[in-house]
Amino acid sequence: MSDPVKSRLSAQSVTLSYDKRTISRDLSVEIPDGSFTVIVGPNACGKSTLLRSLSRLLAPGKGQVVLDGQAIASMRAKEVAKQIGLLPQTSIAPDGITVADLVSRGRYPHQGLIRQWSATDEAAVSAAMEDTGITELADRGVDELSGGQRQRVWVAVALAQDTPILLLDEPTTYLDIAHQISLLDLFARLHRQGRTIVAVLHDLNHAARYGTHLIAMRDGEIIKEGPPAEVVTEQGVHDVFGLPCLVIDDPVTGTPMVVPRAIVGDSVSA
Repeated sequence: MSDPVKSRLSAQSVTLSYDKRTISRDLSVEIPDGSFTVIVGPNACGKSTLLRSLSRLLAPGKGQVVLDGQAIASMRAKEVAKQIGLLPQTSIAPDGITVADLVSRGRYPHQGLIRQWSATDEAAVSAAMEDTGITELADRGVDELSGGQRQRVWVAVALAQDTPILLLDEPTTYLDIAHQISLLDLFARLHRQGRTIVAVLHDLNHAARYGTHLIAMRDGEIIKEGPPAEVVTEQGVHDVFGLPCLVIDDPVTGTPMVVPRAIVGDSVSA
């Protein structure tokens, strides 16, 4: 009898490369079901590479990514898209497309020869646009929008897909602080409603506040993973980022909050 599946989505001893340059070797990770997992680490440490492999966009050179006990590479793209939604780091919209039309494309996995556009699709698109605060932009061309507005449109595309697993690669890029918090609050609400969220975030304090499970990477390897309180420690931040800091309790949430130490000359001050 085979071992029971511990999580719906996992990477098993994968080697990940770009242009013949190996980013990660023999990397294994399991995404806890129902978690808000946040991947953190320095620039170019392999965070987005790992996320792309979990989404089936990047095929491992060795090993495999597994979804519901099946190698994701052996599954049909539409089958995967019904289970995993992805917000990539960079996205390009077709020329001249409106916001509403682009968000509607998130419903593509649910369409077929028999099942055509329905009231359910319309409701999913409307809800996604409302949740991301872009309803008033519905008739605007995507190429007319600011970077922050476009980012929220692409988040809406992923939400309209209505998948139980949502992968987000730097979802707060281009957003001001108010829209960052609004979007992270939205993801937290989706998590409470039962979705598994996996996000790459640069802000450690956001990661610790919103994440229930953190994966800390450096040089293509997982240095530590677990609850925020176990990962975001003074030693942990130094090991991953090389940053001297204090870690205190967030006065609002009680989660770990990183306060970098100021480096002046050769001395480090609190």
